[in-house]
Amino acid sequence: MKPDFYATAEVARSRDERRRNATLLFISTLTIMSGATISASLPGIAARFADVENVALLSRLVLTLPAMFIALFSPAAGFLVDRFGRKPLLLASLGLFAVAGASGLVLDTLPGLLVGRAVLGLAVGGIMTATTALVGDFFQGPARDRYMGLQQAFVGIGGTIFLTGGGFLAEVHWRGPFFIYLVAILLVPAALAFLPEPRRVRAAGPATGEGRLDGRTTALLALLFLAAAVNMIAFYMIPTQLPFYLESLGFAAPSLAGTAIGAGQLVGVVSALAFAPFRRLLGIMGVFGLGFISAGLSFLLLSGAGSYGSVLAAMAVSGVCMGTIMPNFAAAAMLLAPPALRGRISGLLVSSIFAGQFLSPLVSQPLITASGYDGAYRIVGSVVLVFGVAAAAVRLARPGHG
Repeated sequence: MKPDFYATAEVARSRDERRRNATLLFISTLTIMSGATISASLPGIAARFADVENVALLSRLVLTLPAMFIALFSPAAGFLVDRFGRKPLLLASLGLFAVAGASGLVLDTLPGLLVGRAVLGLAVGGIMTATTALVGDFFQGPARDRYMGLQQAFVGIGGTIFLTGGGFLAEVHWRGPFFIYLVAILLVPAALAFLPEPRRVRAAGPATGEGRLDGRTTALLALLFLAAAVNMIAFYMIPTQLPFYLESLGFAAPSLAGTAIGAGQLVGVVSALAFAPFRRLLGIMGVFGLGFISAGLSFLLLSGAGSYGSVLAAMAVSGVCMGTIMPNFAAAAMLLAPPALRGRISGLLVSSIFAGQFLSPLVSQPLITASGYDGAYRIVGSVVLVFGVAAAAVRLARPGHG
């Protein structure tokens, strides 16, 4: 039997398509920063379970454990959305997101919290894989770049609202930020009403390339997935470690951590809206250079911060990275992905991103123990800066290529 693959649609031209696109944008706000919503609660969680052995590491895993389960489940989610369709998994994942995310409102043991966070990871893996594949289905070319920039802007808006709001709710009680996850319930009716299942077309001839990867494409995808993991190992040192770093600098209020992280997200929104022109001007490798260099510089600034204002400045620079580099990963993956494999490649990209999230505290905690918070940020910032310079050098060496 000849394989099925998903057709590529054009940009929205009707009211139904505008509703479809808006629904996808709002769903996107739930994804990349979903684990970090409770970032400002970490000191409170550590204090509540202070009698638990290894609480310093385990309390940070409350934040990052979802990432491990996203990484484990996303490849399977990619297979499921290619095999059975995008919408069924997306709807199930939205419901699970609300239930598992809000479980921290009632669970009263650290193992219980960790189980709830693991299930949240399964939900986010399903949401991100399905939505990334849907963007690949619904858009192509410059329209896809514009939409991915807008999508990342909505992720940043969600991050700004959820992280800043989470900081203030954490001042009321460490459980407060868990209320935010219930917002997913509001998106289920919109997904049901406005998201169509993309049209599936049957390939006209033998499988000649629509569902296969050649050696070069496979190598490029592997490099892309590695870069996505490294980026997230570095970036997630902000939500997992910044609240504790601020405490060491004398800024202990949870709202200050939430505001600082939210400031980076706000700059990320502006950067994401400029992604499409950046992509046209700099090409894919140029945007990677811009993203990694800005991330490295932000960490170096953070390592020398002596005031809350300097922390805010460092976070603003980090926003340039997140606003541009995340849609660039997705755009590059969809550019390389054959239509029949969009779901699976989306799943592998999501898996790489969240593997980096999970590994972040496992990498950063030993660095902090050995070098302090400022030393750890300095070391990781230097490594990321090298990645950025290398990507920029490749772009300059091939000015006619993206």
